[in-house]
Amino acid sequence: MTLEQLRIFIAVAEREHLTRASETLNLTQSAVSSAIAALEARYGTKLFDRIGRGIALTEAGRLFLPEARAVLARAREAEQTLHEVTGGLRGMLKIAASQTVANFWLPERLARFHGAYPGLTLVLKIGNTDRAVAQVLAGEADIAVVEGRADDPRLVISPLTGDRLVLIAPLDLALPETLTQADWTGFRFIVREAGSGTRHILEDYLATIDLKLDGGSIVMELPSNEAVRGVVEAGLGVSLQSELVARRAIRAGLLQGKDIGLPPRFFYLIRLKERSGTRAEKAFIDICKV
Repeated sequence: MTLEQLRIFIAVAEREHLTRASETLNLTQSAVSSAIAALEARYGTKLFDRIGRGIALTEAGRLFLPEARAVLARAREAEQTLHEVTGGLRGMLKIAASQTVANFWLPERLARFHGAYPGLTLVLKIGNTDRAVAQVLAGEADIAVVEGRADDPRLVISPLTGDRLVLIAPLDLALPETLTQADWTGFRFIVREAGSGTRHILEDYLATIDLKLDGGSIVMELPSNEAVRGVVEAGLGVSLQSELVARRAIRAGLLQGKDIGLPPRFFYLIRLKERSGTRAEKAFIDICKV
């Protein structure tokens, strides 16, 4: 079994498609097929079922996938260590981040990190909090920085200075000085998808006043902060959003923002306990803490 075979297996498993995997890997489809066939022949088990024109992981393939990801992650860590001991920080650091962090909090820190360590390649993966945490657990990312709190004994979770959430609303919606439960009951919400840190906080806040999001109160569920903000600007409902995200639109007079008294929100830096951490990871963590 080679690292290249593992890399090919993971690409095919994630896409469940030989052609798309070969395009991503910049390999011929025959090379990809041969690598999978060699793995299956070497260990006498099928990793994929061929279903018409598509493929799907077998039970053996599903069990093998997290192990293959872990091996590749350890290989990257070993390679990074060699880069570091032979002079300077070089190689690659893979970072997963949730949307607010990636788009509004992290860019300035990434720029400072690149300025300090120009020989190191940074790869940023953007998703919601749950997806970023899953990428760390699967070995697809070395570190994650997220808005929502993760709870897994395999993780080291460190709080970072974050942001503050405000209620955003259309300009023509009259908001009283103090919002009552009746006001919140009358709102129609534009929300992020389940798994988003911002969505979790909205749900937790409503629970404190004995309300909850349901099909009657949610007008629209959207996969990005920008989409949520745009729909609120269009007058279709209200939402809870990071002040970092909403600030420019509020200042431009495109929507209104209201402080509802939520405490400042922490972001969280997440890594695997079993990883000792390379110098590159520790340098990145130091920059995030400033």
